[in-house]
This record gives sequence, structure tokens and C-alpha cells, in this order.
Amino acid sequence: MIPIHRDLAAHSFYHLEHVGLQGKACQGLACFLARQADPARWANPVQDPAPVYCLGQCYQAPASHGNTTPPYCEVHAEETVLLGNVVAGGVRHLEHYLAGGGGAGLRQALTLGPQAVLQALDESGLRGRGGAGYPAGAKWRKVEQQHAARKYVVANADEGDPGAFSDRMLMEADPFRLIEAMLIAGVTVGATHGIIYLRKEYDGAATVLRDALAQAYAAGWLGHQVAGSAHCFDLELVLGHGSYLCGEETAMLNAIEGRRPEARLRPPQITDHGLEGAPTLVNNVETLCAIPWIMQHGAARYAALGTAGSTGTKLLSLSSLFRRPGLYEVEFGISLRTIVEMLGQGVRHGRLTGLMVGGPLAGLLPPSQFDTLLDYRAMQAAGGAVGHGGVLAVTDATSIAQLLAHVFRFGAVESCGKCTPCHLGSPELARMATQAVAGQRGDGQRWRALVEALAATSLCGHGRGLAEFAQSIARHYPEELASCFI
Repeated sequence: MIPIHRDLAAHSFYHLEHVGLQGKACQGLACFLARQADPARWANPVQDPAPVYCLGQCYQAPASHGNTTPPYCEVHAEETVLLGNVVAGGVRHLEHYLAGGGGAGLRQALTLGPQAVLQALDESGLRGRGGAGYPAGAKWRKVEQQHAARKYVVANADEGDPGAFSDRMLMEADPFRLIEAMLIAGVTVGATHGIIYLRKEYDGAATVLRDALAQAYAAGWLGHQVAGSAHCFDLELVLGHGSYLCGEETAMLNAIEGRRPEARLRPPQITDHGLEGAPTLVNNVETLCAIPWIMQHGAARYAALGTAGSTGTKLLSLSSLFRRPGLYEVEFGISLRTIVEMLGQGVRHGRLTGLMVGGPLAGLLPPSQFDTLLDYRAMQAAGGAVGHGGVLAVTDATSIAQLLAHVFRFGAVESCGKCTPCHLGSPELARMATQAVAGQRGDGQRWRALVEALAATSLCGHGRGLAEFAQSIARHYPEELASCFI
């Protein structure tokens, strides 16, 4: 257990540390886009001094805390890698998980040894599902190769992108899959301690995970002699206090250490010098949850799914503006048009003007780009991103100016303040977009200069992501943007 002695500077950072979630309404982008569905509910959070930007209920937006209705879930892939237990209604008891084949991946990893596991990850082609898409095997190998007395494995469960709820459902309905994956990671890279860093807004997942961890310790899965082996691995749950920036891995490590959760300068990389200065492996929940399946069924079977450069399956969270919102498991290579028309079955009301995949810092793609394939390279070439897999429908009920204003207000509130372009630039861009909503045309040259500064000099992906969002608007919606500025 890492003793957390929080710096005084950290207390002023969080907006939910001493705030209860009961009665909270969501201010996230999915809820903003669906605000006309329930204007009264949307009116409440706008005045809230302690905002909540995603409750993981984007399928029933505008959302409020306390609604536990699960999303519609469906698999559209040749193999079900991630959602098998979720679609079946959930597996929250270890004996049921084991009876259904759970634990086979861990047994295989213990039998094969670290090098064979790393080779399997390389051959599977698995890439990180948290946004950057970095090859999982390469990241694991960097930590395994470090000679250190102590190493860590951290599950980034700070699913803060408004529009995504896939990690929430994996943790609430299939917690032992995550635990098994972290055990495989610990055994492979030589770590003896793991942490699940969970956002405060997911209090339902916290309850499930605490119970699952207790069961895993009682059964000998965790602690000394993992699953009867010579390996030791302890795993604990650490709760956040309200910060989108804690989804950035270095800020998250600072938060776990009790320091102000600002993004760190790199190098050094966290695979060399991470949590408490030790080599640290960080993956998000969806990435980790694919590992047991790969170990049980083989890398070749996983690599046969998807496309050559984007193998496997991806979870997509479709927002409430679709006729059939919910959580879908798809293979890479599906087109955005198929996602809209076959999975989502179009939008409930109005005209679909754009699609945002991967969260509020991803690009907005117009209907002319809907033949783009869900593939890391293809999405990047189109000016979008795979990201976390949130799929937000934007309709003619929301203007481009309104969308810009909301995204930059969110960006300004959630900036960690470490670098000047993001700390000062994002609120200025929010102010200019808000003025445009009110009909006051701003200085277009100044807007472009601020966006360029964000793109070129931001310390982390928060500022750069805001810039990429603004640049996608300029690329795909030039007339609408031109109407906002002189």
C-alpha cells in the first residue's frame, strides 16, 4: 500500500474532493449535445460550481447521478473478445468467473513465462485503447527490461472522455477480467504491486471492484503465491477526486503520489521512472481486458481480427442521440457510415451534421467523411481519432459556435495549469467562442494564433487535443467557422 500524504497544492486542484455525487447532473459533451431532450435537467448542472463532466451514462443523456440502468450491449465481430460476460448480464463472483473459463489466460502466462507473453503481445498487434494507440507489447517490454527492486502496474480507469462508458461497463460487469489482466502484467514485467486508479464519478464500479478484490485475496489470487505460483502481487483501488487531467498518465501518477496532478515533463518516460520513481506500466482498462483472451486463445487468432495495422476489436460507446445508443464491440475496419446507420440506426431527431469519435478533444468529421474506416491510420488521415471509442452524434440542434464554446470551456476548466498555452490560451478561446455564440464576431487571426500555440507548445495531449479539435473544425467546417470571426 502506498501511503498518500497529499501536498497542500493538490487540495485546490480537484473539484469533487469534498463534494457528493448524489443529485449531480452531468455537464459532459454528450449531455450538452442532448440538452434539448430534457432542458430542465440540463439547466441544473450549468450553474453548478463543482461540475461533473461525465457520469458514464452518455447513452441516456442528459444524465444525472443515481440512474443505474445499463446500456444496450451488442457484439458485431467474428470473435467476442471483451463483451462476453457483459452481454450475459455480468459476472461478479470469482467462482462463476472461473467456471466460465476465466483464469485460463493467467495459467497460460504462468506456464509460458515473460518472454513468451511479450512475444504473444507483439504478434497479436494489440495497441493501447486509451487514445495514443501505442503497441502494448513494446510498452510491456520496456518495463520488463528494467532492473529495479520495485515495479508497478497501474490500470488507468480514469475514463474521463465525455462520450465514453466502455471501461465503466467492463469494471462493473466483468471485474475479474481486469484483475486477471493485471496479474498477467505483473507476472510478465516483474511487478509486485498494482493500482487501479478509478475516477470518483464511477462509484458503482468502485463498489464492485472492492468486493472483487476481497474475493481475489480470499481465494489466493492476490497476495503471496499468486494462483499457487511463486509470484507475489498486491492490488489496490485508488479513487480520484474529480479531474479530467488525471487521465493523462503522468498526472495520474502524481495524483497517486499525493502531489498536484499536473502533467510531467518527459523524458524520463514512466517505463523508466514512473510511480515513486520506479519503472511503471500503465494501460487503460479496455487494453488490459483484451490480454486474458489473447493468452487463452492465441495471438494469431486475435491478429486475424480487424485490419493489418489495427488488429482486434474495439469497444464503441454510442451516445443518446442515436436511435439505438449503447455499447458495441466491433472489429477494426468497420466504416463510420456503418456505425451510424447499422449500429446506431441513425439519429432520433434533426439532421446529423458531424461525428466525433474519441472524445471532446478528437476531430469532428462531417458526413462526407463517413466512409472512413475505423482504423488508426485511416482516422488520423481523415483528421479524426479512434481515441477511447466514444461516438458522439452532432446534429443541427447544435451550431459549430456552440460546440466550440462548450469544448473550450471544458478544456479551460480541466487544464492543469502547468503550461501557459493551455492555462491561458484555452480560456481565451472559450471566451471568443462564447462571444461568437452571442453574435459577436471575434478576431480570426488571434484565434488561429492561439490554436497554433496550443498545437506547437502544449506540454501534454490536453492542449494539443484542443488544438486538433479546433483545426478539424477549420478543415471541415470553414464556412461555419468564418461566420464566427472577422
